[in-house]
Amino acid sequence: MGVDYYKILQVDKNAKDEDLKKAYRKLAMKWHPDKNPNNKKEAEAKFKEISEAYEVLSDPQKRAIYDQYGEEGLKGQVPPPGYGGAGGGGPGPQFFQRGDGPTIFRFNPRNADDIFAEFFGFSSPFGGMGGGGGGRMGGSTFSSGIFGDDLFSSFGEGSMNQVPRKASPIEIRLPCTLEELYKGTTKKMKISREIADASGKTIPVEEILTINIKPGWKKGTKITFPEKGNEQPNVTPADIVFIIDEKPHDDFTRDGNDLIVTEKIPLVNALTGHTVQLTTLDGRKLTIPINNVIHPKHEEVVLGEGMPIPKDPSKKGNLRIKFDIKFPTRLTPEQKAGIKRLLPP
Repeated sequence: MGVDYYKILQVDKNAKDEDLKKAYRKLAMKWHPDKNPNNKKEAEAKFKEISEAYEVLSDPQKRAIYDQYGEEGLKGQVPPPGYGGAGGGGPGPQFFQRGDGPTIFRFNPRNADDIFAEFFGFSSPFGGMGGGGGGRMGGSTFSSGIFGDDLFSSFGEGSMNQVPRKASPIEIRLPCTLEELYKGTTKKMKISREIADASGKTIPVEEILTINIKPGWKKGTKITFPEKGNEQPNVTPADIVFIIDEKPHDDFTRDGNDLIVTEKIPLVNALTGHTVQLTTLDGRKLTIPINNVIHPKHEEVVLGEGMPIPKDPSKKGNLRIKFDIKFPTRLTPEQKAGIKRLLPP
């Protein structure tokens, strides 16, 4: 049969008009040359193939000839019997009869950009971009920046179909420990979704998404997986957005890029000196001696022992040590007298 138009459009041989439109819409948007600046030559060839396949299969006469005689019958290499008369020029099917020779059907594919413009009702939204009407490959009316989310909200398919709307994002909370956010980690999340097969039917599938969490990421950081939601007719699948959340930690709290820890100490240590010993989020042991008097609002700052800074994880915020000073509930007369001798007013 030569070229397999059904395979090019990824539809079966019983595909109906709606199936063809859906397949053309999806593939033409994917392979339009202006959406593929890095492989434009391949995209132009694919785009032309897709347009030709849609033109043939969406026309009952051309499709009937193709189904019976294949591409050769369409393009005049074999004479399909039963067709007589003569046809005019221009694109589309033509019938020729030369002398007493056989009747030949010849199909001249239309310009791929014209089919695209006609299908999407293109001229109005793009008319203000310097040229009006449907653009040509290499012409001035298409812009590489025109494709993307704005495309689906900016124009319709004329009288043929409703343009797919973009489904609202699906947001999923992703709790992380402070240790994971300090060191960075990889999480794998299993999602269930429905995808459409070539015939347009939806089937359930499961997929594993890998999320690489960088050192120093903060609560509220978003990781987006584009169009991983359910596939539905006339709807562009939703993006799945994971939002970093922070689990409470037994010892540390976070303030921006700083870490805060509160040390409980007796009053005598606050007055005479105290050594802080703690384990960092990456498992190191820190010993911080404090020889000055520790008053209730005192804060000891250890430089560079906070959270990694996301833009430059080699740098870190600070560790801030606060103190909860335990005062005695009562003092004996002797203790009071001793304190007054040691700490005169």
